[in-house]
Amino acid sequence: MSSPGSPRVTMAAVARRAGVSPMTVSYCYSQPDRVAPDTLRRVREAAAELGYQGPDPTARSLRKRHNDAIGVVLGEHLAYAFEDPQARRFLTGVAEVCRERGSGLNLIPTTGADQDVERVRSAAVDGYIVWTTVEDDPVLEVVRGLGKPVAIHGGPAVPGVQVVGIDNRASARDIAARTFAGAQRPAVLSFPFDRERRPRLETGPDADQVPFPVTRERLQGVYDHCAQAGVDPRGLPVAVVARNDREEAAAMAALLFDFRTPDAVVAMSDQLAFAVLDTARARGLRVPEDLAVSGWDDGPDAERAGLTTIAQSLLDQGRTCALIALGDRAPGGSAAWTTRVRSSTR
Repeated sequence: MSSPGSPRVTMAAVARRAGVSPMTVSYCYSQPDRVAPDTLRRVREAAAELGYQGPDPTARSLRKRHNDAIGVVLGEHLAYAFEDPQARRFLTGVAEVCRERGSGLNLIPTTGADQDVERVRSAAVDGYIVWTTVEDDPVLEVVRGLGKPVAIHGGPAVPGVQVVGIDNRASARDIAARTFAGAQRPAVLSFPFDRERRPRLETGPDADQVPFPVTRERLQGVYDHCAQAGVDPRGLPVAVVARNDREEAAAMAALLFDFRTPDAVVAMSDQLAFAVLDTARARGLRVPEDLAVSGWDDGPDAERAGLTTIAQSLLDQGRTCALIALGDRAPGGSAAWTTRVRSSTR
């Protein structure tokens, strides 16, 4: 048996021990159905005696010119993939395609550090999925230049790369019209504006200057409705959270209510909307009589909470991104969305 530090046992050595050709040993690992059962048994026994661990995956990927894996560039710390409900549903869709196609999944967290570019460039993957990021993210230029298929979820738009996601501006315009109907003190609980992720409360921030495309387009859509309804968006309170997290968002919701108790809030996700509902209950406000609330995504808890929300399938969008990263042609146009009107709005 081989021991740590000893030379790697080769396929040729296994072939000599079993009395077969190296090609037969290769078939035993890559296409065992092509090998006679007795021969397969002899090769496996010889491999066990010598401590052979199987073909070198690096060498195999070089010969095949592909790695049988997709890389997902998160733009977040690794735990985000498991903590954020949106990311979990999206990655479930990616994982489904990987299972169906026999591909691996490589999560590549990037947080703005100097090592990000090299980590992405050196990933042994056949294609990339980039979670929504900013236009000047250096990772975008890297993945474009590698000659591998790339899908970007949520934006930004990059020449030659397909963006997968809903029309955030149109959906925001629609949900704002339903949520702000009859409101005198409308407000927004917003996703982070940029990679700095600084929580804050602003009044009428310039939507066009927001770096994150999903946040920017949703805020633009809300402002579109305000312009149509004769409401000056420059007076609209916008509370910005650091993360899409219900408990963390509660602090910004409280700050928003302390600043000026709203009678309608468009929240940029169901989780943020739940934080608003929690705050409203704690302050004795009735929904929707005193406060109308809406969210995005139509997650599993939205219907139980009676939440008006934008329904979209992040799982399907994950599947689409995975197919693009594997080299398939994806359907053109934006992903489907619809507005679910429930009891949280008037």
